[in-house]
Amino acid sequence: MEREFWRERWALGEIGFHRSATHPYLERFFDRLEVGRGEKVFVPLCGKSLDMLWLRQQGAGVVGVELSVMAVEAFFAENGMAVAGRPEGDFSLYEKEGFSLYCGDLLDFTSDCLSGARAVYDRASLVALPPAMRRRYADHMATLLPSASKVLLIGYGYEQAEMDGPPFSVPYSEVEALFGERFEVELLVEEDALKRHQGLKAKGVTGLSEYACLLERK
Repeated sequence: MEREFWRERWALGEIGFHRSATHPYLERFFDRLEVGRGEKVFVPLCGKSLDMLWLRQQGAGVVGVELSVMAVEAFFAENGMAVAGRPEGDFSLYEKEGFSLYCGDLLDFTSDCLSGARAVYDRASLVALPPAMRRRYADHMATLLPSASKVLLIGYGYEQAEMDGPPFSVPYSEVEALFGERFEVELLVEEDALKRHQGLKAKGVTGLSEYACLLERK
């Protein structure tokens, strides 16, 4: 999506993708990322996700990247952390209490910014991208991550004609096609999830599957 699209969504408060609780798949499958205490987890398009707080509670450091400065500043302010950004290459970097959040374009992110993170949590990144951008995203993630890095990826599948994304429908079969050449891909769970996504139902979605999968860089 265009950068201004996301900045406008945050400015208008149109952030239905933001969850008020930790995602159950993160709690259920976090151990599959094999993150040791003090190691870091990369969260692309992190927004102000409360999942990042949960990761810190498990002892992990968090490296996030987010386009909207409003989202980054809201995360720290709403969780009682006073912090100011500083220039860091193409980004503004906000650091406090184990969180390192970069404000800028994910596709400009480099492996140096990861600070050694070998685990990734993607709940709202791939599904935020229209089809034309997904191959570039998958290639970029493969470039960022060293061998044996692991990604916990959560996605949705629904009839795209029923609703304009984001979040877009990205069925698990597409994840296999996008990442299969350079990652081992394992489906962890796939469930009928329309009941717990009433916002999508209200927009006209009549059937929704939600899945979690594990990617391991070859």
